[in-house]
Amino acid sequence: MIIAAVIMMIGGWAGLYTLVTTQIPRVGQRWMFFVLLQIAVAGTVMPFLRYINVRLTPVTRAVPPSGVIVRQSVWFGLYVVTCAWLQIPRVLTVPMMFFLALAFVVIEIFLRSREIPNEQYDE
Repeated sequence: MIIAAVIMMIGGWAGLYTLVTTQIPRVGQRWMFFVLLQIAVAGTVMPFLRYINVRLTPVTRAVPPSGVIVRQSVWFGLYVVTCAWLQIPRVLTVPMMFFLALAFVVIEIFLRSREIPNEQYDE
């Protein structure tokens, strides 16, 4: 998972740098910007989310699988991309950022609460 995160991080940030410094902002480049931003942010936060999950998981429970950590990093990337998209027409505000983050956190909590009982029966 860490190797994939590093590849995503390097590819995403290098692609963003190349896109921003060499292309004229048009519709196709705008969508490529959002895709590269998603990849770059997801790859960047993946090791940090792994550390947080390992650190905050109780000793009596198994560490969440890699799929959960990848999903959480994709949620984080989607949050950043959504905020960037809302910033284009200048409609992004601090309360909107808060409630958007809260919505993503609540969705992830619901998903994890459904997964945790199934993990106990798999052992």
